[in-house]
Amino acid sequence: MVTGADKSWLPTVAWGALVVLVVAWFYMFDVKVTPSKRWRAETDQVEPAKRSKGVDSLEVVAAVVPLEGYTVDINWGDTGQKLVAAGGIDMAKYGENYSDEKYQTLLAYLTSDQKQKITINSDNAYFWVNTLWALGLTQKSEVLSGGRMGALKPEQLANLAATGGWTLGAKEAMSLYNSTDILKLTGDQQKLVKRISEGVYRPCCGNSTAFPDCNHGMAALGLIELMVSQGSSEDDIYGALLAFNSYWFSQMYVDLANYWQIKENTAWADVDPKVVLAANFSSKAGYRKIKQQLAPVPAPGGSQFRSGCGV
Repeated sequence: MVTGADKSWLPTVAWGALVVLVVAWFYMFDVKVTPSKRWRAETDQVEPAKRSKGVDSLEVVAAVVPLEGYTVDINWGDTGQKLVAAGGIDMAKYGENYSDEKYQTLLAYLTSDQKQKITINSDNAYFWVNTLWALGLTQKSEVLSGGRMGALKPEQLANLAATGGWTLGAKEAMSLYNSTDILKLTGDQQKLVKRISEGVYRPCCGNSTAFPDCNHGMAALGLIELMVSQGSSEDDIYGALLAFNSYWFSQMYVDLANYWQIKENTAWADVDPKVVLAANFSSKAGYRKIKQQLAPVPAPGGSQFRSGCGV
């Protein structure tokens, strides 16, 4: 029995009543958004225009890797036939490697004169990375005979992905390396190739094209040499290199386009290719820093072909 003198239960009842009143007050006045929640809601809406720019996946992807592809205004001519004659490409191996029907018309670039311009797109990017790799590997070049490449010992040189990884030639890679003057570059043109290659990077590693130790670097070197040999302007060369890199590394360059749209309020078409291809953005380390600042915009599966550094 609880006597009049026993009032130890009062504090408990009082606290219980206070809790009920507080909860009732929250529901009565709909106090569901606390200051911290309200702050988070407001920060989610900071600069909505900037947040929306660059996250339209279709728009960004279409700007970076358009379905119609990118056409380089050069004459391929008999370059492919010369590569085959030099042993840089084995047609039997190529035919087996590119047995898919979509590649059949492309094989004509290796067997006959092709006066039309080169167009790269998501479907043929794999063909062009290998074909230009063969060209960069085989063509005589001051980039290959000098610089960091020239300083390597023969056994080191043979173990690079760009040399040891080439298995589609009629000759061994080291027999092909820097062996044939396919494009007839002058001394001044060789110097221009070297200068451009020193400023062009790729997201698979931290090296410039002046040290083409992988397939993408050697392919970029081949493209530079081809365009320089035909008198292309530097602006056109950088534009082509960015386009080819974009189809070879679609996700990376979609991310970079997203960065410029959000951080710089600049459309991809207005970005200077020479700036994008520099180490701050196109090297592995440079790209990684940019990627950490943004959520990626997924690139289409079709453009993520075989982006590894080997055949």
